[in-house]
Amino acid sequence: MMRYELLAGASLLALSTVACATTTQRVAPTGAAATAASSAVTENPLLAPWTGPYGGVPPWDRVRPEDFPEAFQMAIDTRRAEIEAIAKNRERATFQNTFIPLQDSGRQLGRVGTLFGVMTSNVNTPAYQALDREWSPRLAAASDEITFNESLFRRIEAVHAGRAGLPAEQQRLVERTYEQFVRSGARLNAQEKAELGRINQQLAGLFSDFSRKVLADENTWVHIEREADLAGLPESLRASYRAAAQERGLTGWAVVNTRSSVDPFLTFADDRALRERVWNAFKSRGDNGGENDTKRTIAEIVKLRAERAELLGYDSHAHWRMQGTMAGTPERAQELMRRVWPAAVARVREEVADMQGIAARAGQRITVEPWDYLYYAEKVRKERYDLDQNEVKPYFELNNMIKAAFWTAEQLYGLTFHEITGQVPVFHPDVRVWEVKEGERHVGLFYGDNFARTGKRSGAWASTYRGHEAFTGRGITPLSSNNNNFVKGAPGEPVLISRDDAETLFHEFGHALHSLLSEVNYPGLAATPRDYVEYPSQVMEHWVLTRPVLDRFARHYQTGEPMPQALVDKIKASETFNQGYATTEYLSAALVDMALHTLPDGEVDAAAFERGSLADIGMPREIAMRHRLPHFNHLFTSDAYSAGYYSYLWSEVMDADTWQAFEESGNVFDPELARRVRRYILAPGNSTDRAEAYRQFRGRDPEIEALLEVRGFPTGSIK
Repeated sequence: MMRYELLAGASLLALSTVACATTTQRVAPTGAAATAASSAVTENPLLAPWTGPYGGVPPWDRVRPEDFPEAFQMAIDTRRAEIEAIAKNRERATFQNTFIPLQDSGRQLGRVGTLFGVMTSNVNTPAYQALDREWSPRLAAASDEITFNESLFRRIEAVHAGRAGLPAEQQRLVERTYEQFVRSGARLNAQEKAELGRINQQLAGLFSDFSRKVLADENTWVHIEREADLAGLPESLRASYRAAAQERGLTGWAVVNTRSSVDPFLTFADDRALRERVWNAFKSRGDNGGENDTKRTIAEIVKLRAERAELLGYDSHAHWRMQGTMAGTPERAQELMRRVWPAAVARVREEVADMQGIAARAGQRITVEPWDYLYYAEKVRKERYDLDQNEVKPYFELNNMIKAAFWTAEQLYGLTFHEITGQVPVFHPDVRVWEVKEGERHVGLFYGDNFARTGKRSGAWASTYRGHEAFTGRGITPLSSNNNNFVKGAPGEPVLISRDDAETLFHEFGHALHSLLSEVNYPGLAATPRDYVEYPSQVMEHWVLTRPVLDRFARHYQTGEPMPQALVDKIKASETFNQGYATTEYLSAALVDMALHTLPDGEVDAAAFERGSLADIGMPREIAMRHRLPHFNHLFTSDAYSAGYYSYLWSEVMDADTWQAFEESGNVFDPELARRVRRYILAPGNSTDRAEAYRQFRGRDPEIEALLEVRGFPTGSIK
């Protein structure tokens, strides 16, 4: 299955092309710059190397918004001096005197950017929003300054020309770095570079603007004052909505505008008018007119992206973005999506017919609308499989599911998690921290931030505060984070999550494992292609419903009894249920993303384009895109997922094929398969070709038939 949330952080963090944060820096500024830098580090806690145990940890207890302007400026100046030292080196350019210091540069700015990105994603006060608006364009300009440095690029170009004699990993780093510089405009003339810089700075400001507007609409809720309006909701949900209201100083109940709050309401609430109201509030984020409407911002972003692509010599923004991905071109990504789309739509027709039948038998003369889909799907599930989701939820208590994820990592990779909350600083009292070990060896730290709150963006994501690297010989270990938006229960009450939420938790944990198990030597080879990065996290979802995990951790929160086999059988029987809905709401968003970013001129009216694109692909009227354009953070808070939302489906082909290997082995914790996943899929990062890595793991390319089987589509439905 698929989770559909953002991996990257805030817009400023995504724009900062700096090395992963670590504890020291090797290339220092000289003269007056050195004196100023030394003084600033002493006085400004954001600039100092991270100290404390575990190789140093982020100083969350000392992070204040007023310290960021000085920290950003000093860190930019420090990196500028580091880059100039490389560019002005009069010795012949070599890997050792060019790429080693380049990989080691920007660490101070990396630390500051990491701290800021986490705060703007999780505790985004007006002060941080103002800083984001001011500094995002400046960070973009500082990044362009490196790309446009002709002396630096000549050295990179020289090493690239003579790379044949280097070891394979160093060759790959040189090739990837050279290609990134070229793709980012290093070969343009002075006038073209100035124009590209203008575009990049404007985009950075617009990304910040989009994020701020959507967050404002997400920090809202539907207030329910009459208990009669809660008909159909289980007591656990009522308690969480009551707690949400109390947190906001309200009486009654509040359905917060985040998916973990909205989807359960749409699934169980009997009041159809109230379901419509909640659905509209959620789907209209960024599309309500007024100061928080994002449609004009979208038009500006898409236009600027098209101008940039033309300037860089690409047919469209999508063609530019897809360089270096596994798919390679928009056409290949579209081919996969279009192969799956007809089967998904056909399944939707079947699902809607089943729902209409349920409604008719209940004497309800309705036509299924989007706010009805989850509600009537649940009725069909109960009738067809005798399965009520309220039967399942009591077995998925949040703390138990966290333990389940840790235990799964131990069975597969030998990792153990030891809670150290209270021993290191955190940015919010909700955050818990674990030391990760393999035997007695320290591997890294894992930070978990699981609850929705005001100022935290919606969705679920993973971040890496510090990545693994070895090229300096300092033994730098990773600091990884997961962030979710589960809804807290009443004080003292357990937090019960849905099966979908449990899979989300495992999904994000898969990203964390990818970071924690990295054996990458050079930071420049840490990030994998966008259409690969979701693969290790998606495959992790499959372990949620394995019998070993269920037996140990899916225990009723009141009785402590494990989930009975009869209930497991019903869940298994219904695993492919409602896959028409799940596939169509996701795939429509991916198809619209690609259509939007293959427009050569970028001229677009967001509302009209969304309507027209959905009509062109034959979108069922009973379903809305998972993320409508006005709040599509993946696309418009950075370039990270733009023309890249298809990547979840691309990754799922590998994920389904990988899970098939575990099932065929007869052991979901098969040690040899786990060893190969770690060796070929997780540990190398992007230090080897990812398509070849998959072939080394599986012995062949992934086969789409496994994806069809997981989704319950007949293999003959795709040509």
